[in-house]
Amino acid sequence: MPDNINGTATNTDAQSERPRVAPYGSWDSPIGTHMLVSGAVGISEVVPDGHGVFWAESRPLEAGRVAIMHHENGHTREVTPPKANVRTLMHEYGGGAWWANDNTLWYCDYDDQRLRELSIENQNAKAYAAIKKTEPRLLSAAPESPRAQRFADMRPTPDQHWIIAVCEQHKEPPKEQSKAQFSEPQNLITAIARDGSFTQIDLATGADFYGSICLSPDGSRIAWVQWDHPNMPWDTTTLMCADIVCTKSTIALNNIQSVAGGHEESVIQPLFCPIGQLHFLSDRDDSWHLYKESQDTPVLSVDGEIGYPPWVHGFARYAFKDNGEVVAAHFKNGVEHLDLKPDDTAFNSVRSSGSRIAFTSASWRSEASVFYDGKCVRKARDLGLSEAYLAEPEVLEFPTGAADAPDTAHALYFAPANPDFIAPEDEKPPLIVLAHGGPTSAARSQLSLAQRFWTSRGFAVVDVNYRGSSGYGRAYRNKLNGQWGVADVQDCVAVAQYLADRGDVDKQRLIIRGGSAGGFTVLSALALHNTFTAGASLYGVADLEALATDTHKFESRYLDSLIGRWPEDKDVYAARSPINHLEGFSAPMIVLQGAEDTIVPPNQSRMIVDALDERGLPVAYLEFEGEQHGFRKSDTIVTATLSELAFYGRVFGFKPAGPAIDLEIRNQ
Repeated sequence: MPDNINGTATNTDAQSERPRVAPYGSWDSPIGTHMLVSGAVGISEVVPDGHGVFWAESRPLEAGRVAIMHHENGHTREVTPPKANVRTLMHEYGGGAWWANDNTLWYCDYDDQRLRELSIENQNAKAYAAIKKTEPRLLSAAPESPRAQRFADMRPTPDQHWIIAVCEQHKEPPKEQSKAQFSEPQNLITAIARDGSFTQIDLATGADFYGSICLSPDGSRIAWVQWDHPNMPWDTTTLMCADIVCTKSTIALNNIQSVAGGHEESVIQPLFCPIGQLHFLSDRDDSWHLYKESQDTPVLSVDGEIGYPPWVHGFARYAFKDNGEVVAAHFKNGVEHLDLKPDDTAFNSVRSSGSRIAFTSASWRSEASVFYDGKCVRKARDLGLSEAYLAEPEVLEFPTGAADAPDTAHALYFAPANPDFIAPEDEKPPLIVLAHGGPTSAARSQLSLAQRFWTSRGFAVVDVNYRGSSGYGRAYRNKLNGQWGVADVQDCVAVAQYLADRGDVDKQRLIIRGGSAGGFTVLSALALHNTFTAGASLYGVADLEALATDTHKFESRYLDSLIGRWPEDKDVYAARSPINHLEGFSAPMIVLQGAEDTIVPPNQSRMIVDALDERGLPVAYLEFEGEQHGFRKSDTIVTATLSELAFYGRVFGFKPAGPAIDLEIRNQ
């Protein structure tokens, strides 16, 4: 589908012409869907290795392919092969799919999940850009079935003979057994020989999950985090440490012991300082602060918290300089902070090599850039937008909760922003309430063009950090325990009413939108409340029983804390499932779904759409081939965004700028 919302307004127009009067939602904008995908690159993990710095780039125009980039001596190049897609399916969400050290790269390719090694020659400035990279070498053996063995958090031993990694091993169920009857995948820590022999030696087994492998500077010690069902890694984890004994042909762990963690303490991101002392983040005092082994008081406390729930492998929130100084990013009131970049608001992958610090940095007005050794080595793209389109949000703290149990929740509010337009005097803007995924996650504290697409067209947007969100400490996170589908919904309803009562938005045009767990919040709000007049669910959960019995290992017991134990609390699951409250739906809805989603399978979305269709409610449904949990392909992103805009235009009676979009809305 061509992008016909490219916009005709320009920054020059905004300066030379008076704003035009037009209804909210109909404003033309330079922030078109082309800007969401063309030149858009998702920058994630950053790894300095002493010679330069590596980082990962995901590219919507290449079907979401992830490439590894390298910068050295003022020159940047892609080092992975043109068709390589660096992604691991560990825990289905992935992360930690690669590592680099001393000009050597190890990575997992999405197609087969096998571990590869690639040498990156140390080039001088003149030859750097012209040198062709060598071909990667396979280190892990082909599994019995495709993608049956997955790796993450890989680290080389100092003797250069082994790669230690977290491993997840899958087996196909025998023909006489169903998927539900078959045992879960096995998670473990393993070592893979670097000599190409495909030798693999298991080092630690028995726990349900492992993550965050790190080695001491001299390579004599290893640390990792492990946890068991029904915990998630932000509930209860244990920090383990051991001595490494290895030769060219053998490797083993000795003196394995627990260092920290245990009952209702989440320990994450262990890291050895330059002199070999083991440090870690712990929420034992409510917020994730920095501790070290054999010391009960924090090494570093901040006004907020440093840690973030490890949904994926590869998180890095702090690092050490070679003099022992700590550099750490932290959250405060829903916004991130880092002393090295005081004007920016979002940071990722804070790592070091000697005295050189690397990280990604973004702000309300710019996408992520890569910084290394005090310099920007990968600039965010120049969007060519006036700051008038990119105003900072208002940080909200608003009342919520039941009448007999009042409480407080948080949000980021973005008012409509387009210097070329104003609305008629008697009109207020429609509001999009964003329910983030997770649900143990948080609203993003950086520029999101996907949000500014809406605000530049005359929509108000509020990104809700409902109770249960991260960044506010363990007690706030735990407020969603047993209350998913209740507290999060109350908070989304409350913030919409708060903004409507304050006079910011049109109470007749309140939209709720969310993906994954946020999609469940959307469906629950529409089924159980009449506040919202339209909704958008992206791969949202409709049936909690189906989710409890048909999901992947990482989240298979997540609902124990959010809802209750299955099947003991089956009645609670039924009562909370939107599919069982069809009589409560009265608002039009658009549903977007990936056809290959294994986390929230398509049948979840199809069930709710079919049920709404049978009831005669306006509903639009788009299912995208080749997409999983979250949309990566440029065509999908464009089609989904334009269809959603067209849907709101049809529902609320305004005409979006640009040619009409062909969208089927049933029962309208």
